[in-house]
Amino acid sequence: MTTENWKSEFEAVTKLNLGQAVFDKLSCATVAVAGLGGLGSRVAPALARCGIGKLIIADFDIVEPSNLNRQDYFADQIGLAKVEAMKQNLARINPGLIIEAHNIRLTPESVVSLFACADIVAECFDKPDQKQMIVETVLVKMTPKPIVSASGLAGFGRSNDITTRRLSPRHILVGDLVSASGPGVGLFAPRVGIAALHQANAIIELLINGN
Repeated sequence: MTTENWKSEFEAVTKLNLGQAVFDKLSCATVAVAGLGGLGSRVAPALARCGIGKLIIADFDIVEPSNLNRQDYFADQIGLAKVEAMKQNLARINPGLIIEAHNIRLTPESVVSLFACADIVAECFDKPDQKQMIVETVLVKMTPKPIVSASGLAGFGRSNDITTRRLSPRHILVGDLVSASGPGVGLFAPRVGIAALHQANAIIELLINGN
């Protein structure tokens, strides 16, 4: 099947699955995904499969062998910039998706400028200081834009401990808020994936039902 044929087929089956009204809301939406590691590499494809119209993706890193145990990349993408590898993967899922990719380490200034047109921001960073930076930037400088973040993903089991909480009208937080990674407490693909799909689900709900 050609790319153009698959684009038409994807649109048709998505409309059939979601209904015209929901399809229209999602296909007109723009979501920013900050970080393309264990969270972002799952959030972005999940949104693409739902028919989101545009994704703005940002990360400064490259795909490394150590990523493959929990991040949605492939062995033949090792060495590629994560934004380029993710563009490849997203285009294979949804060829009609508009992808704006930025190979950059995000700062408060670049968050404001690059994500200005996004309806929602997904915080998908690994490090606590990066998480704090983008949450504070969006909440303080980008009113009324909402942000969906994650915290507490490490370990295995206890799937139901990962929940979605609304901390404020514009801030949704996913995770168990306890399980940080560290010596002897690793990041496992299933638990990280559960959190990522909670994030994607919260984003879809915001786009369909509003704030």
